[in-house]
Amino acid sequence: PPPAQTSGPCKARDKAGSKARRNAARKAAKVNEHINLLPPARRPKHVTNAAPVKTRFQLMKHRVASTGWIGLRDNGQSEQERAANFEEPGWTPSHHIHDFFGDQRRFKGFQYVKYLGPKTRPLLDAAGRAFAIFAGHPDDPNWKRDVHDPAVEALNEARSKCKVSEVRRHHRRGYFPPLSAGDSYGGGQIQPGALVNGVINTAVLCALMSNIAFIRLAGFATGVFANWAPNLFSYYTVHMRKFYKRYSYLKRPFLNSIWTACTFNLGPQTCCIGHRDFGNLAFGWCAVTAPGNYDYTKGGHLILWDCKIILEFPPGCTILLPSAAIFHSNIPISTNECRYSFTQYTAGGIFRWIEHGFQSEEAYFDSLSAEEVGRERAEARERWSRGVGYFSTLEELRAM
Repeated sequence: PPPAQTSGPCKARDKAGSKARRNAARKAAKVNEHINLLPPARRPKHVTNAAPVKTRFQLMKHRVASTGWIGLRDNGQSEQERAANFEEPGWTPSHHIHDFFGDQRRFKGFQYVKYLGPKTRPLLDAAGRAFAIFAGHPDDPNWKRDVHDPAVEALNEARSKCKVSEVRRHHRRGYFPPLSAGDSYGGGQIQPGALVNGVINTAVLCALMSNIAFIRLAGFATGVFANWAPNLFSYYTVHMRKFYKRYSYLKRPFLNSIWTACTFNLGPQTCCIGHRDFGNLAFGWCAVTAPGNYDYTKGGHLILWDCKIILEFPPGCTILLPSAAIFHSNIPISTNECRYSFTQYTAGGIFRWIEHGFQSEEAYFDSLSAEEVGRERAEARERWSRGVGYFSTLEELRAM
């Protein structure tokens, strides 16, 4: 006998069910994009061929917030830092190379780190841990043409279109317009959420984040992270999977990046005064890329005050560092030069929120017994040292 004919209502019901299944599949795929954070393939040759920079910096003894989740605020500097006059007197950097080297130097004991082309330069603490990585850029002859120059062009356009008030241009990092996107938690937020921008700036940010140059820069920095701090990278991926599975309506700025947020600092002379990005994870890495057109032997250097290091920082290069913990600034560039920066980071508050069962610190501690509070306080005292333990030595990396 011929198959029974499906009635009209049944057809409509089947069609609606099929559409619902497709929508559910699309939604699940979107969620999976954010929770399936597989580490990029390791590149052992970059570890083998690296030119390490040895320092006497004792990372394990460095001071961060008592919880171990974030860094110290800038006004929480030690007496030694204040005595050394690390703070800039205005909104723009005022320390030049001659302040650190030569007969008239004001600051002594600094090490100058030259740019060595495509060679990766890991910064090693006194125990040999690679706590920061100057990654330069990929050894690609077309990198400038295909990535750096389009990034500069996009930032020029973004600067001309964005709407940033004069008040917001003055901030604790200097004087330049910042545009931020992604997900964060801290600064009075009730729970983690997406950073909010106006209509114009949202459009500007969407254009930047969909630009292939920044997608490649984001992926490059993530690859460096996975290659040089695999244990720390694993810590990030575990927490990010939990976070985006819980908050499927949120999404990272770049699907090929491990970080939850990014900032475009639109110069046109982005050189920072001394600061810590204290809201980021204390033992985490922030990626900083500096597109522009400037003489890197004369300006744009990165000063790592706690480590007594000054690095040449050519246009388009990338460094990964624990920016929440280390006090850092730039050497200014010439007035006729251009320098932007593109940073990627994750707030320490997000990790704390996850570890506290997706609730605030206050709610979390209210739910604990006196004995449990004591254990949590003890764990907080050990959090920084455990975090530092996620960094690897060169020997450990080469043995992987």
